[in-house]
Amino acid sequence: MKNFVRPGERLPIAAAPYAVTAGQGLQLNQMFGVAITSAAISATTEIATKGVFTLTKQTGQAWAQGAILYWDNAGRQVTTTVGTNKIIGYAAQAQLAGDTVGQVWLPGL
Repeated sequence: MKNFVRPGERLPIAAAPYAVTAGQGLQLNQMFGVAITSAAISATTEIATKGVFTLTKQTGQAWAQGAILYWDNAGRQVTTTVGTNKIIGYAAQAQLAGDTVGQVWLPGL
């Protein structure tokens, strides 16, 4: 295929919208992924857009496996609250309300 550019599981980000450390969620406009490398604000980085990742979750919320999950960009955490938050994927496993992290399946939305 002459029009194939590259696989889409990892994408470069020209300017990080905020400082991130490797393994943290990062939203750029409507795109979401997990930072592969740490980056300062406006620095170049790369994100993983598919896979299962352990991410910071909003405490006080229990997740059932398969629950739809959203990214709270203001709080920089995963939540089950829709509001203005961006859908990012699904709960890969059930999580307790007191858990501070959860396993998130990013299907590459």
